[in-house]
Amino acid sequence: MSTVISAAMVKELRERTSSGMMECKKALVEANGDMELAIENMRKSGAAKADKKSGRIAAEGIIGVKVSDNGKAVAIVDINCETDFVAKAESFVSFVNGVTEGLLNADIETEEQLLAMPLEGGVTVDEMRRGLISTLGENITVRRFEKFKTDGGTACYLHGNKIGVIVELAVADGELGKDIAMHIAASKPVCVSEDQVSPEIIEKEKEIFLAQQEEKIKGKPADIVEKMIAGRVSKFLGEVTLLGQAFIKDDKKTVGQLAKEKGNTIVRFSRFEVGEGIEKKEENFAEEVAAYADSFK
Repeated sequence: MSTVISAAMVKELRERTSSGMMECKKALVEANGDMELAIENMRKSGAAKADKKSGRIAAEGIIGVKVSDNGKAVAIVDINCETDFVAKAESFVSFVNGVTEGLLNADIETEEQLLAMPLEGGVTVDEMRRGLISTLGENITVRRFEKFKTDGGTACYLHGNKIGVIVELAVADGELGKDIAMHIAASKPVCVSEDQVSPEIIEKEKEIFLAQQEEKIKGKPADIVEKMIAGRVSKFLGEVTLLGQAFIKDDKKTVGQLAKEKGNTIVRFSRFEVGEGIEKKEENFAEEVAAYADSFK
């Protein structure tokens, strides 16, 4: 005779394992209502669950950033999960912080090295990731990371855990570095300077401009058209390059002018935003709850 699995039992198991509702009910059914056996079986099947969930879209999560004590190194990591609820879980946040700290203090260049990197207690990043997938019930991915090491200076900025920026300066200047990192977070430059914009991108911008202004330039002398194109390209470069953008704290000067005033040079930067470039799946919470309710009928 099978044991009736109540909603209260599912709730208790979910609270104790942080797994999904349907997973908890299934585990209890298979364990014939034995709570401890269900937990044991769920722990044993953790690796299989991690593999099963690996194909699910993970477009939420948080960014981790950290500067070394001497200011000569800075790291950023983007770790994703499926929902903002899990992104706020203490165990997930702790995992991101641990990976960021480890990356800052280790010689890591590839994703494989990062996943094999030991965390506190000797557990690797990938082992910890798989364990969290089992307990939190969602796919978790270490999507990307970056680390700068320099003889100059570094800085970082984190905006609400969702946007992170790291910066390398030729000369150490914590205040300037943070101001520039905040600017990058808000203004999303593509690169540092004009020489880093490829000729192909500039040509494409010219084509777009000519198509948009086709009627206005019709019949105008070639030299006037060239000046119009040059003006548009200059405006475009000012929008996409960090040095050309108006500084958010003082729009009367560019970031390039600010750095020059401070006797410094911006070497490079990296900006991560959670979910950028990932196609998110639209979830219907009402349908999920309805499916859960139907499972008890």
